[in-house]
Amino acid sequence: MTEAGWPREALVVAAQSGDQEAIAALVSGSHPHVQRFARSLCASPEDAEDSAQEALIILYRKIGTLRASGALASWMFRIVRNECLRRARRAFRGDELVRPGAVVSAEDDVLRGLEAQRVAAAIAELPGDQRRVLIMRDIQGYPGRAVADALGLSTAAMKSRLHRARTTVRELLLRHDDH
Repeated sequence: MTEAGWPREALVVAAQSGDQEAIAALVSGSHPHVQRFARSLCASPEDAEDSAQEALIILYRKIGTLRASGALASWMFRIVRNECLRRARRAFRGDELVRPGAVVSAEDDVLRGLEAQRVAAAIAELPGDQRRVLIMRDIQGYPGRAVADALGLSTAAMKSRLHRARTTVRELLLRHDDH
């Protein structure tokens, strides 16, 4: 059974078998959901857009590897989450997000470094309990249950702190954009 609004299972099955029209329709129909996932998970609107696009490319290229046709939503959520995490880790470390062969201007290099500093500063402003959850879950990539166990929390309490932390970071970044 698919989640409301996601492409129907018959379309997923057709796409899995290589039907190019079905693949195109699947990517198109998944696009708004993938964007919503990315906006809720990524640190910045730019990362969300890039992560959504990357997830749709993966969907296009690897739909045949999806084992259960009814698991499209959870598969796409994992892809978006992993892409957002990858970008957050790189921003936190100050790594480049440039593809091999791309030319980087000095201005782009400086802007990327400043963005990473902004994200790190916003994370540093979080209360300690929220910062620990955010870093363990979103930057280090630990599973939710492992984070909850390590911090002596219930899964619900860990999720609540993580949501508050993400919301606070987003607000801090937006507030600093206004200045």
